[in-house]
Amino acid sequence: MKPVIVMTQTSEFETEDMTILHKPLIYVEPLSFDLSLLDVNYDWFIFTSKNAVKLFYPRMSQMQDTKIAVIGKKTAHYCESLGLKVDFIPSDYSQEGFLKQFNPQVSSRILIPSSKKARPLLQQSLQQQGHTVRKIDLYQPLPHTENINEVKRLIETDKINAITFASTSAVKYFFESGEVPAFNNYFVIGQQTFEALKQFGIQATMADKQTLESLINIIRESWEK
Repeated sequence: MKPVIVMTQTSEFETEDMTILHKPLIYVEPLSFDLSLLDVNYDWFIFTSKNAVKLFYPRMSQMQDTKIAVIGKKTAHYCESLGLKVDFIPSDYSQEGFLKQFNPQVSSRILIPSSKKARPLLQQSLQQQGHTVRKIDLYQPLPHTENINEVKRLIETDKINAITFASTSAVKYFFESGEVPAFNNYFVIGQQTFEALKQFGIQATMADKQTLESLINIIRESWEK
């Protein structure tokens, strides 16, 4: 019998040896922003999510010759599907990994369109390196209450074998939404997500790499033991 896995992120993933239930715990609310921030010839755009690319794409036609850096394979593939050339992607899909490998020219002008709740590490670190960095709050994540309640019902009825998390926001919305039934088979992408679960007293298994493929592989290994 195939294990049943709940994936709580928005990116869909399928595999033949598991039943995947896609239950995003977050939905995205677009935000308005200061349009004067676009009146600059930026050297780089940095995208950390597909949502950021999707919401910012209509504005990009007015901005020429700006290089694109992304964090994450899925974000890179989405850019390419829109005909956008990706000039840099780190091998480690985290802000920390990005900062170790990203080496723009001195005093670059950089724009980071992202979530309102994105960690400030990227912006602060690049500013400390002497770059001019602007961040646009393109959207904010909000709890998807219906899916949160549905996942809890699946736990209560013993219909799932594992739950995955790929963001700290999803973790917080899930565990701050009221009592969560007892469950002990959580899997995560990223150190920050892992630490967020620990704050709620939850133990989890972390994937070796920040990809959905790595996440599924670690679940598969756990299931085969």
